[in-house]
This record gives sequence, C-alpha cells and structure tokens, in this order.
Amino acid sequence: MSRVEAFRKDIVRYSHRIHAAGWVANHDGNLSARLDDGRLLCTPTAVSKGDVQSGWLIVVDDDGAVVEGSRRAFSELQLHRAAYAARPDISVVIHSHPPVCCGYAVAGVPLPYPLLAEPVVSLGPSIPMVPYIRTGRPELPDAIGTALQSADVLLLERHGVLAVGGSFEQAYLRMELLEHQAKIAMNASVIGQIRLLPQSEIEALSQRGRPPSMPARPTAAAAAPPSAGQGRQVQVQPNVASMVDDALKRFS
Repeated sequence: MSRVEAFRKDIVRYSHRIHAAGWVANHDGNLSARLDDGRLLCTPTAVSKGDVQSGWLIVVDDDGAVVEGSRRAFSELQLHRAAYAARPDISVVIHSHPPVCCGYAVAGVPLPYPLLAEPVVSLGPSIPMVPYIRTGRPELPDAIGTALQSADVLLLERHGVLAVGGSFEQAYLRMELLEHQAKIAMNASVIGQIRLLPQSEIEALSQRGRPPSMPARPTAAAAAPPSAGQGRQVQVQPNVASMVDDALKRFS
C-alpha cells in the first residue's frame, strides 16, 4: 500500500471515529494529511464525517485550490496550513469539537491541567488555548504556530480542538486523551476541589519531553512466494528489536 493510499484509508477511518465518538455534528470537523509534494489530502466541505468515503477526498494545492477530486475544500484550511508551516515534523492534522473541551473553550476557561501524571508524559506539561481569532484573519496562523511549539494538541477559544501528529492514530489518541482530561476536570469540579499536580512533579515528568510525532507503523511485508519445487511458503520473521525500539520511542 502506498503512502497516499494509507492516508486515504486512515482519513476515512478516523473521520468515522471522531463522528462515532460524538466529537462532531452536522458537517463539523476536518482532517488532512501532508503529501510528499506539500499538497494536502483532506476531507471536503459539507459532508458528515460519519459518511466520508475515499472517493470523496480531495487534494488541494498551496493556494487552497482543489487539484484532485470533485468536491469543494473546507473553509478552515488556514488552521491546517498554519500547523504544517509551524511543524515540519507532523504529517496529519485533525480538527473537531469534543463537547467537554469545547465547554472550556466556549467559557474561555483554560483546561485545568495537568491533573494526572500520565498526560504530562503523553501530551506535555501544558495545554495552550489560542485566543479567539476568526478563520481567515492574518493573525491566526501565527497564534496557532506559536501554540504548537509547546504542544501537540490545543484548544481554540470559542471554536474547538486541533491535534497534530505523525499519523492519524497519534493525532486521534492525543485528542482523545485531552477530551478525557476535560471530563475528569469537569467531574472533579462537581465532586470537590480541582487539584493540579505539584509543579515539582510536573517538572520531573517533563524532563523526558513530549513523544515525537511518529509516522504510522509500516505495513508488514508480505511473505515471499515459494520458489519452484518448494512445498511451503517462506515465513518472514519480524524484527523484534526494531519493534521494541519503535514502541519505546512512541510511548516513552
């Protein structure tokens, strides 16, 4: 499977997943992947993410013009372009409206964070909230670019959430974890006092830095066909050391 084909498959899969998770409604949300030539493969405008199909996807150039596909580009391409310009290490962007995160964004209340140790390791020591700037305004790319220097997922005031990564799996999981933290914070505010981790603990956990934006794991190579006269297929042995090393890089 080529890289473009893999991106197509993942955009459809994760469009359906953000819809199933209740993070989008109506035509909300958009997903994109940066291709090798700098163009973007993305979801089109005016479609439910629960219905997205591979044939609906479009490719847009630097000017936002559709160069492949028959549907129209969405109006929030500026968010995605700003993320890619700020972070050459990322390959994908997901934008959606998880309800609890959006509750904080609409209220203009920074997400109480971090409450637990694990998110510091996975998401970093802070979650920025980009002040409300209407899409299309020239100030927006700089605001997003600045926020993404210190985080891989962020709140957009009065708007939603933006997550980036080396793969759609990684960006989705970052957004999922952020929404989970928002739910915990909301529950804690109802039950009693919200208590953040002590600063000394945040600093200690932050020493390892945020996990890198790793690309999707490559598809395992197909087993080699048997040569003439062989009675069985040759089995390709996995490179266990490489797999362990990849796992440590992704989750340490």
